[in-house]
Amino acid sequence: MLLCLHEEHAVAIAHGYAKVTGEPLAVILHSNVGLMHGTMAIFNAWCDRVPVLIYGATGPVDAAMRRPWIDWLHTCRDQASMIRHYVKWDDQPASMEAALESMLRADVIARSEPMGPTYVNFDVSIQEKRHEAAPALPDFSRYQPPLPAEPAAEGVARAAELLKGAKAPVVLAGRVSRDPADWARRVALVEALGARVLTDIRIGASFPTDHPQHRGKPAFFIDDAAGEVLREADVILSLDWLDLAGTLKLAGEVTAKVIQASQDYQLHNGWGMEHQALPALDLHLACAPDRAMHAIADALEVGAGAAPEALPVKPALEAPAPETPLDIMTLAGALGEGLDGVCASIVRLPLGWAGEAWHFRHPLDFLGSDGGAGIGSGPGMLIGAALALKDSGRMPVAVLGDGDFMMAASAFWTAAHYGTPFLAVVSNNRSFYNDEVHQERVAVARNRPVENKWIGQRIGDPDIDIAGVARAQGCEGIGPVETAGELVEAVKKGLEMVREGKSVVIDARVRPGYNPNMVAGLTRSD
Repeated sequence: MLLCLHEEHAVAIAHGYAKVTGEPLAVILHSNVGLMHGTMAIFNAWCDRVPVLIYGATGPVDAAMRRPWIDWLHTCRDQASMIRHYVKWDDQPASMEAALESMLRADVIARSEPMGPTYVNFDVSIQEKRHEAAPALPDFSRYQPPLPAEPAAEGVARAAELLKGAKAPVVLAGRVSRDPADWARRVALVEALGARVLTDIRIGASFPTDHPQHRGKPAFFIDDAAGEVLREADVILSLDWLDLAGTLKLAGEVTAKVIQASQDYQLHNGWGMEHQALPALDLHLACAPDRAMHAIADALEVGAGAAPEALPVKPALEAPAPETPLDIMTLAGALGEGLDGVCASIVRLPLGWAGEAWHFRHPLDFLGSDGGAGIGSGPGMLIGAALALKDSGRMPVAVLGDGDFMMAASAFWTAAHYGTPFLAVVSNNRSFYNDEVHQERVAVARNRPVENKWIGQRIGDPDIDIAGVARAQGCEGIGPVETAGELVEAVKKGLEMVREGKSVVIDARVRPGYNPNMVAGLTRSD
């Protein structure tokens, strides 16, 4: 049992763990007040389609059993209604025997494709009821998720025919599995087809970005090179691509036949819009994307492919001169230099990160974002991923924003308390800079002073001592550092501490700004 100081962090830790393992952790939230604290992290897990088992409680449903004041505050009718729109299933069992079944069902549903969080709420009177004997426990091995659905043979044959006859096929490698065997077959299929591939920085490594068939840059919004690839395509295979319709819209005039492999439609409920726009499809294979990929590869007689190796990070940017002031681009170059020779799992990257900064060559090289695009999830997800990666030979590394860090700073106490080694670099621009970008555009549109864009967004006067905050939680804090050379040395020093089992946080003071492709993407997306 891991003690957390905030319910949102607890769910985020489970989220990060599931990103690595594909398996759920159980998270216990304190009554309705704890559930309300955890809601943003639950929404993240829902949007990111990861399994989390959430257990909560309510004060006595029987009003006659409630203590004055506190039990009334901590009791509410239909507590799960607060999150029902973004969990797969919920229940409030009325007995110990029913609770056992509810927990089993919640586990099976959370781990069934498409995966997501589930919630079971326990009346305190059920928890405290005296039993003369322990209830009989079922055979847990008999309560497993269903076998993955296979795509229809007719659909597989049609997809194989379209792809085999394509002159310019494109594969959109989206929300696919982290299984190395799936990765290897994915690469083999692409090579057999001569297809070009696009990947997405929001959802983690799905295809080697230094492969000759990879195009564009993993990004929040497709760049011009990726748009050209899509416009030239005659057949597109989407492996559960995030926001397929939006991507094709950004690309412009796309005339290709579109094949979609996804079960995500099963979770679309009309409350949230995380399902994105409705794509026009020529063929929809209703199964997990890798099941479709394997079936198509079988139909085309494509082999298993070579298993990916766990290799040291491969920076794609040149190391900046030591005296260079840090911005989001030079930070990436300096971090790559500092991690030279290290086999790392990049758990999180900030919004302004340049997808071309370095290459991902293994499914665990990069884990993607949080799903819901909020702030405050990064520290918890880093800790959860680091727990899953412990003793794996991989170094958990995250680049966090300063706002993200401060919203969840107390999560680092849990990391220090349980000896969870990782390296966190805080890209500290001392601003909620995304809003500065938006306010600048609004100012231009309304003929207002652009120089006022910082008001209400800059985090300064006084500057926050990020390293000091980390040390206050029991972690190792380094910095602030302000140049590329200082960051390289800080990373190397931090790595030594991580190898000793420490949780390390580096305060990297960067100039406010995004990579150019991110700014262009924000403009195009409007």
